[in-house]
Amino acid sequence: MKRVEQVDSKQKLKAFIDFPHQLYKDDPYYVPELYIAQKDLLTPGKHPFHEHSSIQLYLAYQDGEVVGRIAAILNNNHNAFNNTQDGFFGFFDCVDDGEVADMLFKEVHQWLVGKGAESVIGPMNFSTNETCGLLVEGFDSSPVAMMPYNYSYYMQLLEKLGFQKKVDLLAYQFLAENYNDKPYRLSEVIRKRLEQKDIIIRPINLKRFNEEAASLREIYNTAWDKNLGFVPMTPKEFDHMAKDLKMVIDPDFCLIAEHKGKMVGFSLAIPDINQVFKKIKKGRLLPTGIFKLLLLRKKINAVRIIALGVVEGYRKLGIEACFYGSAMQKYREKNMKMAEASWILENNALMNQGLLNMDAKPYKRYRIYEKSI
Repeated sequence: MKRVEQVDSKQKLKAFIDFPHQLYKDDPYYVPELYIAQKDLLTPGKHPFHEHSSIQLYLAYQDGEVVGRIAAILNNNHNAFNNTQDGFFGFFDCVDDGEVADMLFKEVHQWLVGKGAESVIGPMNFSTNETCGLLVEGFDSSPVAMMPYNYSYYMQLLEKLGFQKKVDLLAYQFLAENYNDKPYRLSEVIRKRLEQKDIIIRPINLKRFNEEAASLREIYNTAWDKNLGFVPMTPKEFDHMAKDLKMVIDPDFCLIAEHKGKMVGFSLAIPDINQVFKKIKKGRLLPTGIFKLLLLRKKINAVRIIALGVVEGYRKLGIEACFYGSAMQKYREKNMKMAEASWILENNALMNQGLLNMDAKPYKRYRIYEKSI
């Protein structure tokens, strides 16, 4: 007997968060999310997303066991910014059963239609500002920090339900064994030219983190505003994210471009904390997970380049090349074995070609799907 229920209790929310641990228990590449972070994200009053938008969580059961989960998401800020009536789905996990997937999505469609949505897009957890995309290529390694992972059959489940590709997102890999210092040497030449124009590249100042974060938010909301599906982050949303990132930021991996003291671009890379999370059972920091986090974080040997943006008027001056060249040199100095640049829209010709020119390899592909409702 199969059925779908709304998540309307603490016990069901716990089951919603924990379901992937059971689903992927035999998958060597699965990385559990931290329970406390997922609970915070999904709880109104805890995460600032809920101040302007709404979600509904669902669980699918078969013979009393959880066999699927999904979230219906109405992002009011997205619709206002993009002048659309989109709905979203996220946090989708399911056994390989088309009937279960169909039951989950029927609930999502019904809820979204009731909210006035005309389409459903996803997966988004909750927007492009958070984890998004369905892995469709590159199932032979674990995801890096803040990137999704799923079984390969998810693609068939969605497409059988009528979902079509909206856009693909690419992840590029730099391997230390393939390192050459040409990007760094080139970036140093460009850096000197930029300094003649009063543009400097510097690391973030963690002692002035709150001031820096306010400027970073302005750059983020300006530099990415033309990206497909983009929605500006509210001050509270950005501060919430920045607070989490501050715990793992290495100033050498967060670079800022300034023109006469005004921030005009930034590049952010974070250590691949997933290498530690992978060893924390069911994402619980207590009682022993916190010790694993403290002990193992020093052994992290990979980073994810999570954001790189320059405001209009300062692009194509070489700032992006300086960011990449300087960062790659630091990765080498700190004995990092791998760096991932993710994600990049497949139609962002400038960024994709720039990465290929630096011998980066596109090794994972994620897909955003859409369907009219």
